[in-house]
Amino acid sequence: MANVVVVGAQWGDEGKGKIVDWLSERADVIARFQGGHNAGHTLVIDGKVYKLSLLPSGIVRGGKLSVIGNGVVLDPWHLIKEIGILRDQGVTITPDTLMVAENTPLILPFHGELDRAREANVGMAKIGTTGRGIGPCYEDKVGRRVIRVADLADDATLELRLDRALAHHDALRRGLGLDPIDRAAILADLRAIAPQVLAYAAPVWKVLNEQRKAGKRILFEGAQGALLDIDFGTYPYVTSSNVIAGQAATGVGMGPGAIDFVLGIVKAYTTRVGEGPFPTELHDADGERLGQRGHEFGTVTGRKRRCGWFDACLLRQTCATSGINGIALTKLDVLDGFEVLKICVGYDLDGVRLDYLPTAADQQARCTPIYEEIEGWSQSTMGARSWADLPAQAIKYVRRIEELIDCPVALVSTSPEREDTILVTDPFAD
Repeated sequence: MANVVVVGAQWGDEGKGKIVDWLSERADVIARFQGGHNAGHTLVIDGKVYKLSLLPSGIVRGGKLSVIGNGVVLDPWHLIKEIGILRDQGVTITPDTLMVAENTPLILPFHGELDRAREANVGMAKIGTTGRGIGPCYEDKVGRRVIRVADLADDATLELRLDRALAHHDALRRGLGLDPIDRAAILADLRAIAPQVLAYAAPVWKVLNEQRKAGKRILFEGAQGALLDIDFGTYPYVTSSNVIAGQAATGVGMGPGAIDFVLGIVKAYTTRVGEGPFPTELHDADGERLGQRGHEFGTVTGRKRRCGWFDACLLRQTCATSGINGIALTKLDVLDGFEVLKICVGYDLDGVRLDYLPTAADQQARCTPIYEEIEGWSQSTMGARSWADLPAQAIKYVRRIEELIDCPVALVSTSPEREDTILVTDPFAD
């Protein structure tokens, strides 16, 4: 049976939540493989709105196993809070429907404090983080001083891990003018939350490999977008983990052979939150129109998103680095009514034409987009569920995108409702 990886192919906020929810009907297991509670998904199901930031999108679907893999960094207090919110909305969540990898790193309060202190430091360039401690937790993971879910089960190990982390963090805090960490308070809080988190702990790598052998379909869910990848994104304005599809295997404990299809989620235009380069960003009425019609505000932070025209060059790059087999094009309806649309087909760097965004930050800053114009459409695409429902010019726009990125469109989304989806290729097809 086919296993599918879903990744954001731009700077995040592409509409992965709806697509994962739509695909989850065909899957048996939905697994988060990276990121933390800094990335939000909004699901609209039968008119009811669910806002998720840590739990896999499949959690709202009955009869599915949802998994948080070791590639995720987990705020244990946020986990329990989010579970409570969804339960209040009528979602059933038990250890039979949700598993958390035992080797998942924990985000502790001092990670968020460090994150926010760095962003507030006037001597440092702002990265535009959400301040939720994601980056500092990943740093501790690589530095071998993080506390993991399994450590909550043994008090001696927990204290040992905490002392190692405090030796590092208290030194950093002195340099930033912060008070030392209250060891006793952190320990007490961890001991209190431990039973609630451990109820969901499991050897996820073992469970998923057994599920695969049993012929179950696995849907791997990523957070953020490929252009925020720590290696292949617009560094340093990136997230602190690998976002591209290859991380799906590492982030849950499966081999790369477990991946059969990579679906890249792509907006019909481009948005970005926070700092960093954005070649096609618009600072005019068209940009404002995209933001207003697309309701471009972050699910988690509420921050206004920067908006711009579709960038085929950047998408071609992410299709290559993630090995994308097909894209799901979302928010096509936001473009309804534009007389003329623009697509970036290349960059001008000091008089030289490039078909990719260079790695060097100074060169990125000097790149100006080269546009191709395409006629827009006046009819509404909202709620379309077949090609026959789309205006001819909208179809032409989609087909031109396919040509420019050298990757086929597998799905087209025309509203937040899960059923307003045009299926071209089923990613789960054997």
